[in-house]
Amino acid sequence: MSEAFTAPLRIDAGHPALAGHFPGQPVVPGVVLLERVAAALRQWRGARIAKFDVKFTQPLLPEQDAVLVLREDGARVRFTVTRGEAMLASGVLETAP
Repeated sequence: MSEAFTAPLRIDAGHPALAGHFPGQPVVPGVVLLERVAAALRQWRGARIAKFDVKFTQPLLPEQDAVLVLREDGARVRFTVTRGEAMLASGVLETAP
């Protein structure tokens, strides 16, 4: 298995979660980013998240391009979401058995 997985990330302005998340100035909710992290983990390893620790450092706006990276770290998986040089979110996942 590969030691890292990289995927582009872009949330469409029509995403249903954006309507109530700061109307008029939408920001992608953290749960939507975590949903994308979970989908990437399923695609990469066929695994589900059992536990996670995440830190959000900057917002992602609709239609902005970002990159999601998952990396092996022993029994855990570390992830980052970046936009250019900016770190938007980072964390650690434990997978379900």
